[in-house]
Amino acid sequence: MRKLTRRQFLQVSAAVSSSLLLPGAVQASDGEKLALHKKIGETATICPYCSCGCGLVIATDEKGHVVNVEGDPENPINRGALCPKAISVRQLSNSPLRLAKVMYRAPGATQWEAKSWEWALEQIARRAQETRDASFVRTVKVGDKDVPVNRTEGVAFIGGAANNNEDCYLATKLMRALGLVYVEHQARL
Repeated sequence: MRKLTRRQFLQVSAAVSSSLLLPGAVQASDGEKLALHKKIGETATICPYCSCGCGLVIATDEKGHVVNVEGDPENPINRGALCPKAISVRQLSNSPLRLAKVMYRAPGATQWEAKSWEWALEQIARRAQETRDASFVRTVKVGDKDVPVNRTEGVAFIGGAANNNEDCYLATKLMRALGLVYVEHQARL
């Protein structure tokens, strides 16, 4: 057996590792081409846990499953660092225990039943409209004059830690258009 020198070992290692990095496909034994790399898309987002607003870079495969979570080095809040909760976003997203459909339990019922998203959205919109209409105040008496206020005090809105500035701006505009007075955000509580 011939002894391999350090220089030869490095040359062979470099050749083998560079051949693995070449883009393209590999020929399988049956003639079918095998892709070397999966198509992965990366998206910048915000951690859904606390109110800090740490930036994440989420990598997803072609089916939309989360395959990797990293800290966003360009985010001024965390500068690429993540806490253990933020790192677990992949587990949260891919958990087999995660609900994939709307579950509804009627008042007084003991069992949950699966409902469609269309049904749930219609129920939410109907109940929000009924509550807003029942508690809507058009004017308030100030002295001897009726002052228009056009508000509802029967509905409140609270934003969450996963909302970015754009989400909060649009949500606030919508809530004010509906006449809500009580608009808060989790970060201020």
